[in-house]
Amino acid sequence: MAGAPHIERLVTSGTFSLDGGTWEVDNNVWLVGDDDEVVVIDAAHDAGTILAAIGDRRLSAIVCTHAHDDHVNAAPAVADATGAPILLHPDDQVLWKMTHPNRRPDRALADGDVIDVAGIGLRVLHTPGHAPGAVCLYAPELGALFSGDTLFAGGPGATGRSYSDFGTIITSIGDRLLTLPGETVVHTGHGETTGIAAESPHLQEWAARGW
Repeated sequence: MAGAPHIERLVTSGTFSLDGGTWEVDNNVWLVGDDDEVVVIDAAHDAGTILAAIGDRRLSAIVCTHAHDDHVNAAPAVADATGAPILLHPDDQVLWKMTHPNRRPDRALADGDVIDVAGIGLRVLHTPGHAPGAVCLYAPELGALFSGDTLFAGGPGATGRSYSDFGTIITSIGDRLLTLPGETVVHTGHGETTGIAAESPHLQEWAARGW
């Protein structure tokens, strides 16, 4: 028996660099699957820790919610060790090439794609704003959304750096995420988990404050 599909969280630490600055960050790495196969969402910083969590299970894909270096810096090493493909929305190629100029993602993500793992589906929602090719993954069978850096507890992801746009992220959150069922649990790219019902009332407040 492969067991029921479930979600596992790793926290890895490293740096994020863009626009000439570097910051220390802790990232959430999410594993979704069962005892036989998993998908990794955002292979951040520490390939060894991610590979240890995968164990002897089949890794069916490494999904990148976006291509900021702290979310993709371990992706090639995990792919090389497992043979799993790296999936990225093509609008984030410009960011990907900053970190991995000599390695391309293996497959392109598109809005509406469904990534199958352990008998459930992860639906790709293109949610630009934090990055042009940012995506979220919605798993209705698990009542879960993997929001990358698009939505956090308390507001949208940062939009103060290159290739980001505040108006775009507000539209993405309002149109694509806050329309999901209120009981949906939001598993974020950094920090603590939240929920659609907790964040939905605050969209206009965020828009008014401008961040």
